[in-house]
Amino acid sequence: MGEERASSLSSMAAMAMEEEITLTVKWSGKEYTVRVCGDDTVGELKRRICQATEVLPKRQKLLYPKIVGPKLSDDSTLLSLLPLKSSVKMTMIGTVEDDIIIDPVDSPEIVDDFELGQDEAIDIKDKEVNKQKLRRRIDQYKIEVLNPCRKGKKLLVLDIDYTLFDHRSPAENPLQLMRPYLHEFLSAAYAEYDIMIWSATSMKWVELKMGQLGVLNNPNYKITALLDHLAMITVQSESRGVFDCKPLGLIWAKFSEYYDSTNTIMFDDLRRNFVMNPQNGLIIRPFRKAHANRDSDTELVNLTQYLLSVAELDDLSALDHRRWESYIEDNSKRRRRV
Repeated sequence: MGEERASSLSSMAAMAMEEEITLTVKWSGKEYTVRVCGDDTVGELKRRICQATEVLPKRQKLLYPKIVGPKLSDDSTLLSLLPLKSSVKMTMIGTVEDDIIIDPVDSPEIVDDFELGQDEAIDIKDKEVNKQKLRRRIDQYKIEVLNPCRKGKKLLVLDIDYTLFDHRSPAENPLQLMRPYLHEFLSAAYAEYDIMIWSATSMKWVELKMGQLGVLNNPNYKITALLDHLAMITVQSESRGVFDCKPLGLIWAKFSEYYDSTNTIMFDDLRRNFVMNPQNGLIIRPFRKAHANRDSDTELVNLTQYLLSVAELDDLSALDHRRWESYIEDNSKRRRRV
């Protein structure tokens, strides 16, 4: 009987996690409807509110009857742990970015990047709750195609901040913060790869940054699509707690005719973003202090060589992208012997 009761309670808890709840959020004299599940976090709730109101998550303060203390300010709190009811309205205090004069940087500064142990990474990737979150994201998130996918091409997914652009250094012109050889890199990669940009910032700033850098209208290459923070999901690890990541399964589901795990590679300066697809991620050295380093940074030149070297392979996920520099050296030696 004890085991049956425990099993029953476990099943009820699982149902509570999966059950969708519709919340009404009051802001600036209007009411907005957002839908969340128990296995979502406060951070995910803020992303949904951002989608409805355009108030960035970091600018939101949430107020809810009977919830006191820091629970609604801790983005890692699971909603299943909070007494949320569809009949009770939530209040949000916040200001849209256009209404405040600030440096337009809306992504958090993450310096504590980490690499999970193999077993823990596999557990996160295969955990059913994370698969459910991915399925919901696939259903909810719409990707606008800027330029058609090309049959037979592989896919390159690129982060922006510290990957293509130093987003923290001051400059009179954004071009001063662009990573060296960016356009040459994208032009060369485009011969073999479709290109998508995926940033942990809002779509407004993705479009602004890429527009200012001349990426969206370059005659030598085309960008297939842009993705923002709303396409990310939240996962939890035992050692590192709750964090956001970029599941490539979203893209593979939306464009299954063109891309899958065998022909996709993602560049990002944060390895945590690869946790749902570790075999497809390559850690790029972050581009910081642009004024001091732009004359010596050749990361994109070297990565161009790597991308073109592996483009002929049938399965990119079979490579160990951590050894990309050794692959270039080994490939050069093989060519010299021939």
